[in-house]
Amino acid sequence: MRAGFVTTSSIMISMTISGLLTAALSYRSALMMRELTLTRAELQRISGTDQLTGLLNRRGFDQAAEATLATARHANLPTTVLMCDIDRFKAINDQFGHEFGDKVLIAIAEVLRSFAERRQMLVARHGGEEFAILMTGVSKERAAQYAEELRQSCAAESVVGDDASVSVTISIGLAACLGEADLAKVMRMADQALYAAKHRGRNRVVRADVLADSIAA
Repeated sequence: MRAGFVTTSSIMISMTISGLLTAALSYRSALMMRELTLTRAELQRISGTDQLTGLLNRRGFDQAAEATLATARHANLPTTVLMCDIDRFKAINDQFGHEFGDKVLIAIAEVLRSFAERRQMLVARHGGEEFAILMTGVSKERAAQYAEELRQSCAAESVVGDDASVSVTISIGLAACLGEADLAKVMRMADQALYAAKHRGRNRVVRADVLADSIAA
């Protein structure tokens, strides 16, 4: 066998092995990048999700709401925020315990989730016993109707524990805007309306614009 043939064969074999190794490393690198991307996406999802109810948490809601508001501004669509708070939740916790309180939170969250998903709205547990809903393209009058339907749906929900069955109500503050409204401002208006709903006896809906008119009067 000639030396030149052996040399050429060795070079070809080395190149083939090198190519196979490069392809294998590239494939492995692609798999690792894909796994890393999926891991990052999952971590981002977890960081924006409330672990008890499975709804968006405040961070997740704020991020999604900003994007939704930007789209609404571009299309000149009205935007409405509902701030919802479970009535007398501390008393429920004190009387029946925190485990039962968690059941109440989960039950109300499911009512809100079902309500929001059917109408393509954002919904979140905004903190403690407080929940937020964001809707776009809905008139103030229709939004108020939605809020009242939601209040009634929650009032019809009974939460059952080992030794207790409790009907739970919520109070709702509603704020609407059109155009270049800031999310923080709309949330603040809805919070003020929620406070008024609590002050007026709970288990009711108060609109920020109606509240402002009554204060001005």
